[in-house]
Amino acid sequence: MVAASPMNAVKLELAVICCAGVLLWLVQGRVTDNQMVQLLLLGGYGCAGMLWIVFRARRVLTRAQSSQYDERRNYGQE
Repeated sequence: MVAASPMNAVKLELAVICCAGVLLWLVQGRVTDNQMVQLLLLGGYGCAGMLWIVFRARRVLTRAQSSQYDERRNYGQE
């Protein structure tokens, strides 16, 4: 068996954000007729999703690196 990746939760969140983005893209024409508002709506959602994924990935990687450091320290391999 392969060990579970610490990034699996981030991958799931990325899939959810992408699916919600596609749904938003499909319904944005019914929300407003103004093209600038549509652009701002999709752009804002994209930027917010990007910032969330970056924040989560950095937090997961920091946690994984600190746990690896603790394991090396416990085994005297520092």
